[in-house]
Amino acid sequence: MLKKNETSKMSSMQVVNFKVGGEEYGIEILKVQEILKLPKITKLPKSADYIIGIIDLRGQVIPIIDLGKRFGIKINVKESDLRAIVVDINGKKVGLAIDSVSHVVRVEGKDIEPPPPIVKGISGRYIIGIAKIDSGFVVILDITQIFSVEELMHLNKNVGNKDKDTIQ
Repeated sequence: MLKKNETSKMSSMQVVNFKVGGEEYGIEILKVQEILKLPKITKLPKSADYIIGIIDLRGQVIPIIDLGKRFGIKINVKESDLRAIVVDINGKKVGLAIDSVSHVVRVEGKDIEPPPPIVKGISGRYIIGIAKIDSGFVVILDITQIFSVEELMHLNKNVGNKDKDTIQ
């Protein structure tokens, strides 16, 4: 994991840029397993409000997280038009529902600033830095920090290994 004070020491990274509620975010491309248009989502009763449901991705059950709800941002597209970025968070594949994928860009370490002090709290834990690119700013996320340990345990309990269970 990249420490926030190490952002200016990096050489460069490729970042997948995407939009959530019209805002531009990015995830290091090495953390992204795939990007897809969401197939039919199966809703889960009594799950956390940020869990949209689950999908079947080539026989594997993947929980889909509403990144907008997670960040307190309203997503600007219909659920049927959502895209998902599939990432691995501590050994668990998770789909992050987003408005759209913009592009992949190479960002030099010197162009990444640490998050401003105002976001150092809870939300600051999952921000690697703010990248300055031609079109403006991109908030680069540390996907391994988006969920607390308790939330990951809850996620695993509610949607983990459903492909092996039989529902009665």
